[in-house]
Amino acid sequence: MASENADPSAIPPTLTSPRALAFWLAVLCTGLGAGIAATLLTTLLFLVQHRAWPGPHILDAALAAGPWRHVLLLLGAGLLTGAGQIILRRLASGNSIDITEAISHFAGRLPAIRTLGSATLSVLVVGLGASLGREGAPKQAGAVIANALADRTALSDERRRLLVACGAGAGMAAAYGVPLGGALFAVEVLRGVLALRLILPALLASATSAGVAWLLSMPDEPTYTIPSFTLSGSIVAFALLAGPLIGLASVGFVRLIEFADQHKPTGPMRLLAPIVALGVLGALSIPFPQLLGNGKDVAELAFTGQVAPFSLLMLVVLRPLSAAMCLGTGVPGGLFTPSLAAGALLGGSLGLAWSWVSPGVPTGLCAIIGAATLLAATTRGPVSSIILVMELTGRDRSFILPMVLAVVTATVIARTLDARSIYDARFSDREVGELLRARGPRTL
Repeated sequence: MASENADPSAIPPTLTSPRALAFWLAVLCTGLGAGIAATLLTTLLFLVQHRAWPGPHILDAALAAGPWRHVLLLLGAGLLTGAGQIILRRLASGNSIDITEAISHFAGRLPAIRTLGSATLSVLVVGLGASLGREGAPKQAGAVIANALADRTALSDERRRLLVACGAGAGMAAAYGVPLGGALFAVEVLRGVLALRLILPALLASATSAGVAWLLSMPDEPTYTIPSFTLSGSIVAFALLAGPLIGLASVGFVRLIEFADQHKPTGPMRLLAPIVALGVLGALSIPFPQLLGNGKDVAELAFTGQVAPFSLLMLVVLRPLSAAMCLGTGVPGGLFTPSLAAGALLGGSLGLAWSWVSPGVPTGLCAIIGAATLLAATTRGPVSSIILVMELTGRDRSFILPMVLAVVTATVIARTLDARSIYDARFSDREVGELLRARGPRTL
């Protein structure tokens, strides 16, 4: 990735000046605030989810629930979304609440009330079953805290961008217990640059937030419980063949999200569209309860090879479409876990096909490789995606070689065909070009 071409003023290199000390104190406070905010938002999400879908997992509860519960809960989520979006727009105005757009276009400045309101709304509707990620809310909260601290310390625009990216990464780190992955996500995906001067503050913010979340009783365990796998020549061959296919699929996914984002409802349709979309999702979730929520449950089933072949093939299409439908009708939420879940389903489907060539290949391992690969190709963050999957699963050597091979080939193909990532899909070709030039030359 590119990168020592980053602006040297992005962060102060030492603590010898008051301005430098203020920056590092802001980084530390950002981590503390992001950890507290992520814990509160995650607690609220689990409270809503357990009330709406009683039980430890939304999938188990959905399987046991009657059809009317599926439809009514999702209709309620749609009504809450429509009303909430209209109220937030009337209560507060300002720059975009999208973190990538705020960093690239507004030097990281975010409207605090509307962004935090959207984060809270996101937690509520995802808890009710919307097919988007729960990490969007902690990322927004961390970014808002960083933006407020940047105002207090009068940071330059370049340092403000870095601090806001660190805040978003710290929110993710606290929500999932991934301090290293959260830091790399902040600099590689949100800032587009891997440089030591950027990584150090991101590491401090993410480590602090993850530590705070752990002290506040967030579980210190892998998000996904998976078995131990054995490396084999068959899996390496699978990775080499699957990488290009997943790279092509990632371009389609990014363009699907681009289409959904560019056709969001306006006017009175802001109230009606999410009700219709989430009502449709509720009806689809009756035969396919795996569509509900951020996709964590179905991803874990794919990682352990417990998704039936028919369901695997149906969900690899329906999960991305459900996420795009939610996003395109104004439902707030993240794209990280939906991308990871879509990759797991795609990897599992390709593994199912590969098992005809190489019987006995573990489809769960294929799903893990697929998850990291689609995530890397859609975010254009290969290093952070590999580290995030390692931290989320608590595993490393059993799949690191095939994962790296698949990630590299998929990312090369995806970036060759389309410069956009899933986070800047809304930008025009001109804006993407300006963004890449501002970040400096990028190489693999």
